[in-house]
Amino acid sequence: MKIPIVRNVLEESDALARRNHERFAEHGIYAVNMMSSPGAGKTTLLIKTITELKSRGFRCGVIEGDITSTIDSERLMPLAIPVVQANTSPFGGDCHVGSHLVASALEMLPLTDLDFLFIENIGNLVCPAEFYLGEHLKVVVLSTPEGEDKPLKYPLMFRECRLCLVSKIDLLPHLDVNMMTLRNHIEQVNGELPILMVSAKTGTGVTTWVDWLENARRTEPALNLELSSDS
Repeated sequence: MKIPIVRNVLEESDALARRNHERFAEHGIYAVNMMSSPGAGKTTLLIKTITELKSRGFRCGVIEGDITSTIDSERLMPLAIPVVQANTSPFGGDCHVGSHLVASALEMLPLTDLDFLFIENIGNLVCPAEFYLGEHLKVVVLSTPEGEDKPLKYPLMFRECRLCLVSKIDLLPHLDVNMMTLRNHIEQVNGELPILMVSAKTGTGVTTWVDWLENARRTEPALNLELSSDS
């Protein structure tokens, strides 16, 4: 009896994710699911990313996922954008943001006033990769202090994502990390996964990443961009 129960739960989650996707498309919102291990620098990079997008005239919002606390949401407040905190502690402390949390958050966001919606998932290289939330883009942020082995240890994350951002490259002079080995390990898992090098601290690579992101939104066939501010 356990297998049908698990299947039904996953089917319900996917059905809700598809409804989320339809809402994004209806409003011309490009949804980005950002995932990483804890401490990879997602929030700092998100601040730099949104700052650059705002300078280009794009309107952004964030669903901030965590088991508990509002620490990262508070860090985003100076950006003056809509932010909804999605904590999983009331649901048993799930290690990932679920499609039900995204659906609830959408009720609290001004969807008609957004071009990009970022879902900052809970720090974890396992669970978040397994769930579709309705997003257009899955991005994995891999920080240089984590070393070269993570793609081999957590292959699903690197197979499911459409882009890998290698973050904290400003620390490379201080680390015993071989970037060629890291690239080889990523390619072993997913040879088609684009890799961009970024540093939120110095700003290196942020413009390239935002260019990539803007192009991904522009070429996304599922979006109704007639409703967006840049059409």
